[in-house]
Amino acid sequence: MNKSRQTANYLFFDFIAAALAWAAFFVYRKEIIEPQYFNGWDVPFELTPQFYFGLLIIPAFWITFYYIVGFYNNIYRRSRLLELGQTFFTSAVGVVVIFFAFLLDDWIGSYKNYYNLVFTLFGLHFSLTYIFRLILTTQTIHKIHHRQIGFNTLIIGSNEKAVKLYNEMTSQVWPAGNKFVGFIELDENSDSVLGEQLPMLGHLKDILNVLDKEQIEEVILALETSEHDKLSEILTIIENRQITIWGIPDLYDLLSGITKTNTIFGSPLIKISNGLMPGWQENMKRLLDVLFSVIAIILFFPVFIVLAFIIKTTSKGPVIYKQERIGRYGKPFYIYKLRSMVDGAENGSPALSSENDTRITPIGRFLRKTHLDEIPQFFNVITGSMSLVGPRPEREYYIKQIIKRAPHYTHLHKLRPGITSWGQVKCGYASNIDEMLERLTYDMMYLKNISLYIDFKILIYTILVSIKGNGK
Repeated sequence: MNKSRQTANYLFFDFIAAALAWAAFFVYRKEIIEPQYFNGWDVPFELTPQFYFGLLIIPAFWITFYYIVGFYNNIYRRSRLLELGQTFFTSAVGVVVIFFAFLLDDWIGSYKNYYNLVFTLFGLHFSLTYIFRLILTTQTIHKIHHRQIGFNTLIIGSNEKAVKLYNEMTSQVWPAGNKFVGFIELDENSDSVLGEQLPMLGHLKDILNVLDKEQIEEVILALETSEHDKLSEILTIIENRQITIWGIPDLYDLLSGITKTNTIFGSPLIKISNGLMPGWQENMKRLLDVLFSVIAIILFFPVFIVLAFIIKTTSKGPVIYKQERIGRYGKPFYIYKLRSMVDGAENGSPALSSENDTRITPIGRFLRKTHLDEIPQFFNVITGSMSLVGPRPEREYYIKQIIKRAPHYTHLHKLRPGITSWGQVKCGYASNIDEMLERLTYDMMYLKNISLYIDFKILIYTILVSIKGNGK
């Protein structure tokens, strides 16, 4: 199962559909609409440079638009009916944008031609796009139903409810694509009923190792009523991973109306979403991250050259300092900064800086107060390991200490770490674990209220702190 290849298939055929629709629409404009403006005179048809330019720009616009609304997310879990609605809606919105951007100044015989243009372009684009998508999605669903495509699935729980679920899902005429690799037992002293049908891969403490070793894509929580007290602990461990989490609804969920499912013939599972933003906002956030980072690198390049010269001439050591941090989904990455301390400041052992730290160089104090030492991190943003706004990344050494006092810290790993954060704006750099925990409060508030609006506010306050030079 190659997700990149499947995504490329959708990208390719969406591009082809958009190009074909635009080519057919161009012919319609030249052969049907424009002659009405010239009172029926025969207008010579020619493929102008604008036509070829449109064959590149218009499909590129559609691909970008589809990316922003999140169409290319979760490429294998698709519904033809939902895809129909999504394609109809995006086509309608996109056509309106193209009309006002490119078609409003067309030569027309009457205002009715505007309606003709809009509905013709919509009909061509929607029909061609959905036909290609319908073929691709139908092929994918066919492969899933015939077990040619499967998603490595782990069951957490091992009692009667888990056995019933497993039997139902493996006996479905049209399976949902779950490939069960084993289960996690919650009670180490109990005899697991599910063990007769699936391998027992470990206990609650082994979940992270099992997820990595078995390359788990989906987790199903099959907890008995007596085990609900362990739900929070389980979610704290696994919810920050790039996996889909399903749960079995109980009577309370059904009566309270919080159960949402789109499965008719399969087992009634509820999706426990670990998505924090709507798909379009998440994709827009990523686009803005890259765009603003490229602009920032261009604008700050002269400043970077001057600071690099000062750092190199006033203290020994490299200009750029790199350090391993823990990023999204708990994966390590290297963060880059302009060096603000003397070379070899830690001597191999982690040591946080403080207000009057003698290891900080004179230029380093200026860099830290203005946050200009973060300039190289715009490259981290472009490569995808960081975002402009997000919880500040920490080293594994300190994360282990934080988790002992605040286990919920791992929830922050759902997000890309940021160059700036709500916690950093309020508290600045942390010089001890207590200050990290103080900053954690604001980062958790960001996690629960994340939006593009909040991001812009944090960026504005960060700029103000940098200009005033009162960071710490």
